[in-house]
Amino acid sequence: MGFTDFMTDAGMKMLESWLTTRSYIVGFIPSPLRRRVATTGEINADYNPLFFLHSYAPSQADVKSFETLKAAPAVEHYPHAWRWYKHIASYQSDFSSLPGDPSKSYQTYGPEITEAAATNPSKAPAKVEDEEEDDDLFGSDEEEEDAETVKQREANLAAYKAKKSLKEKPAAKSIVTLDVKPWDDETDMKELEANLRAISMDGLVWGGGKLVPVGFGIKKLQVNVVIEDDKVSLDDLQAQIESDEDHVQSTDVAAMQKL
Repeated sequence: MGFTDFMTDAGMKMLESWLTTRSYIVGFIPSPLRRRVATTGEINADYNPLFFLHSYAPSQADVKSFETLKAAPAVEHYPHAWRWYKHIASYQSDFSSLPGDPSKSYQTYGPEITEAAATNPSKAPAKVEDEEEDDDLFGSDEEEEDAETVKQREANLAAYKAKKSLKEKPAAKSIVTLDVKPWDDETDMKELEANLRAISMDGLVWGGGKLVPVGFGIKKLQVNVVIEDDKVSLDDLQAQIESDEDHVQSTDVAAMQKL
């Protein structure tokens, strides 16, 4: 029967039920294991077909279902569907490269259709026969593959995983306001600031600065700086600033905020 309208409560309950024991609408796995399950019907702790067929990685079935929803399901009513939606959202930049037929409707997936095809292909609807030809990115379940085909498929899968792992996460950064205090009112603040800005570190960017009166004609330099948290130690930075002993008495962190 497949999924029904996700805009209805019945349709969302069907989706929630489907995802209660699954990570994906329809996942994909290496063909040798799929063929073993389909031909032997083996179901045990090591080879549960529903676990592997729905838990390995997302496919176009997940993309179509995700795009049909438009927004995340209400977590208080559909926690499993909400968890799945948030996970699939992390693949949005790779939607076009995921396996499967993007022209199919989300209603071609779901109860009975996918489950029957997974456990016993002979019980799948006749329509699925044509669909399997489109989805057969990793080889046929019923035909033996030559070694070269298997090798190429595994290389493609390894390349896909490598691409995912190489995606760089944004570096954690902080903006820090430092108070740099001189010895007295005769300290040359222009020289002090010039020496300070001459300090260079990987992950360090100096921002604006200003002189702030502290009393008795003495002014401190208040300066902003952006640092990459994993590259720049504030203790080391302050130590370098304070090494200018002719001008700098001490430094303090006046404010700090994560970017």
